[in-house]
Amino acid sequence: MHLHDVWFVLIAFLWTGYFFLEGFDFGIGVLTKLLARDRSERRVLINTIGPVWDGNEVWLLSAAGATFAAFPDWYATLFSGFYLPMLLILLCLIVRGVAFEYRHKRDEERWQNNWEHAIFWTSLLPAVLWGVAFGNIVRGVKIDAHKNYVGSLLDLLNPYAILGGLVTLALFTFHGAVFASLKTVGGIRERARVTASFLGMIAAGLALVFMVWTQIDKGDGKSLVALVVAAAALLAALVANALGREGWSFTFSGVTIAALVAMLFLTLFPNVMPSSLNESWNLTVSNSSSSSYTLKIMTWGAGFAAPLVMLYQGWTYWVFRKRIGTQHIADAH
Repeated sequence: MHLHDVWFVLIAFLWTGYFFLEGFDFGIGVLTKLLARDRSERRVLINTIGPVWDGNEVWLLSAAGATFAAFPDWYATLFSGFYLPMLLILLCLIVRGVAFEYRHKRDEERWQNNWEHAIFWTSLLPAVLWGVAFGNIVRGVKIDAHKNYVGSLLDLLNPYAILGGLVTLALFTFHGAVFASLKTVGGIRERARVTASFLGMIAAGLALVFMVWTQIDKGDGKSLVALVVAAAALLAALVANALGREGWSFTFSGVTIAALVAMLFLTLFPNVMPSSLNESWNLTVSNSSSSSYTLKIMTWGAGFAAPLVMLYQGWTYWVFRKRIGTQHIADAH
C-alpha cells in the first residue's frame, strides 16, 4: 500500500471521528428547540455538550489540515468549488461557538433567546450542508482537465446531494437524542428516548434510500458490506433505545454514522473527487497527492500526535461522564 492510500484511509478516519462526535452535538443543538420545554431544559441540553463541543471540532481541523497537506489538489478543488457552502459552514461554526460562550453573559431574556436561536440554526445548517457536500463529492462534480471546478452553485443542489443533507440531519439529530437520553435524568431523559424512536424511524427511511442509491450508482462488494453494517447498526440502535439501553443505543447510532461514512469513502476510492465531465479528469489519490517525502514526514508526525489527542479527548469524556438534570441548573445567572 502506498502512502497516499494510507493518508486517504486516515482522512476517512478523521471525517468519521468528526461526524461521530460533532454529529451528536449538532443534534443537541437542533433538539434545544424540539425537545426542551423551557430555558432550564435547554440549559441542561447545552451543558451535556458544554465540556466537549470544542474538542469535537478538532477532528474537522485535523481532517481539513490533513487534506491540505496530503492532497493539495483535492483541497484546492474542493474548497474553491464549494466555496459558498464551506463559507456558510465556517460562519455557522464561528457563530455557534460565540453563542455557547455568550448566551449566559447577560440575564436579559431577549439576549439569551437570540443566542439560543443562533445555537439551533448554526447546528441545523451544518448538519445539512455536510451531507450535501459529501453527496456531491461521491456523485461527482464538473471538474475540467486542469483540476478546476467549472460548475455553479445550483449544480450542487441536485436530488442526490439534497437527500444526503437530509440523511445527515436526521442521523445527527437521532444521534443527539440518544446522547441526550444517555446524559440526562428525569423527564427530559424519557422524552429524549421517545424523540429518538421517532427520529430514528425517519433517519432509517432516508438513509436506506440514500445508501441503496449510492450502492446502485457507485458501489461494489466492500461498500455493500458497509451498507449492511449501517442498516443493522441503526436497527440495533432503535431496539436498544426502546429497551432503555441508552449506552448501547448510542454506540450503535455511532456505528451507523461510521459505516455510512465508510461506505462513501469506499465508493470514492481510488478517486478523491470524480469529474462528471470526463472520467480521465477525476482527481485520484495518486494524481492529487503530495510527494512521498512529504507524506512520510506527515506519517511520523501523525503517529506521534494523533494518540495524544485521542487520549486527552477520551479523558475529557471520562471526567464529564455523569448525567445531569434541571436540579443541577442554578436558578440564578
